[in-house]
Amino acid sequence: MDKQDIPFLTTAELGELIRQREVSPVEATAAYLDRIDALNFKFNSYLTVCRNEAMAAAEEAERAIAAGNYLGPMHGIPVAVKDQIWTQGIRTTVGSRLMADFFPDEDATAIAKLKEAGAVLLGKTNLTEFALGASQRYGYNRNPWDLDRFTGGSSGGSGSATSAFLCATSLGEDTGGSIRRPAAWCGIVGLRPSWGRVSRYGVAPGSWSMDQVGPISRTVEDAAITLGAIAGHDPRDPYTWDAPVPDYRDALGGSLEGVRVGAIRDLIDSDITDPQVRDGIVAAGAVLEELGATVEDVSLPLTVHSGTLSTVLINVEASMTYRDWLRERLHEFGHANQVGLLTGSIMPAHAYYKVQKLRELTRREVLGALENYDVLILPTSKSCAPLVGADPVITSKEVARDQPPVMTRPFNLAGAPAISINCGFNSEGLPIGLQIGGRPFDESTILKVAHAYEQHTPWHTMRPPNA
Repeated sequence: MDKQDIPFLTTAELGELIRQREVSPVEATAAYLDRIDALNFKFNSYLTVCRNEAMAAAEEAERAIAAGNYLGPMHGIPVAVKDQIWTQGIRTTVGSRLMADFFPDEDATAIAKLKEAGAVLLGKTNLTEFALGASQRYGYNRNPWDLDRFTGGSSGGSGSATSAFLCATSLGEDTGGSIRRPAAWCGIVGLRPSWGRVSRYGVAPGSWSMDQVGPISRTVEDAAITLGAIAGHDPRDPYTWDAPVPDYRDALGGSLEGVRVGAIRDLIDSDITDPQVRDGIVAAGAVLEELGATVEDVSLPLTVHSGTLSTVLINVEASMTYRDWLRERLHEFGHANQVGLLTGSIMPAHAYYKVQKLRELTRREVLGALENYDVLILPTSKSCAPLVGADPVITSKEVARDQPPVMTRPFNLAGAPAISINCGFNSEGLPIGLQIGGRPFDESTILKVAHAYEQHTPWHTMRPPNA
């Protein structure tokens, strides 16, 4: 195989070629590093590229496979990781100037698991400051579908790197939609697992009650492979559940006969939803019906408030995490985060208490619907990728204001898994994201439904014009 073709393989395809020893981990890693060298300037996807460490890990993977010690489908796969996740001896900025010189002395559990699976770390990807989805202190990521468009916060670097074929698969972190929205705007797959499915040990916190690490990949199968490598109980994270981790690839394939799908009309038909996005979701529902699923409208009226509820929780919880820096180094935060964190720090206790009560009501509403339906569908974002702002170093508040992330938030509030998958394009050629949410710890079902849709439509085969 021509070295230049390797980055365009899916993780599953590349993994099989590595297993059969038709492509070596060294060849694959070198091919991706060459693309990063040539193209990262266009997308600003990576903050740190680990060239020497990546090549050393690839050589080790090659030796192990040659000796018959093949570890599985992630062995030798070059991956990118959001720069919120600790990597031993490798700079981890969390998107902040305050942590520009932070070099962790240990790996996060998710990184340790990737290494145990034999994956090769290519580098650390760009993100919004402290993964809070507002200020962008190291410049905007650029969208491979349109370089003037935003990739989404906060895991935008992982989104653009994966979409632009600068890694085989990647990790992001999702507090209010930070995996799914970059995936939607970049035309790829993003999976937020159930809260407690993946360890957060060694992950810089945003909101302790909603943060969750998960994959950003080019296909549903790739997301299943990536999640399988990082999921599981971790005694160092007391919020992880000691629940069995299935082989998520086993869920892929088969008929959707008998699968019940609820379409959340409150958000699909919302006044804020772009008509082209709405039409894309309706068309996707029709495809699911063609595949044998039963699709019915469902009303979940509290979900329309989930953006406000989760924003209060994020601001209050993050302001407590970073309270010392807020007191002593406030001027070093981006303007949008100054506003959000200061607001959170003065939020009255009775308001926070009320939001927690409303969160529980919303959680019950979502989980109650999932007693009647296997999955729920809705847009990932109310519209497609917006234009970037004029001054990314100061703030991305214009993007945050114009794109209220209400669509992703119901599942964060409920602790439930949700996936975003491309379901077409608008008239400007920008991807539209279909979101599929499911029951806690039932990632297998949303992967099954997403995979069936993906394989029945052409969208996942489309390449961005700038990649």
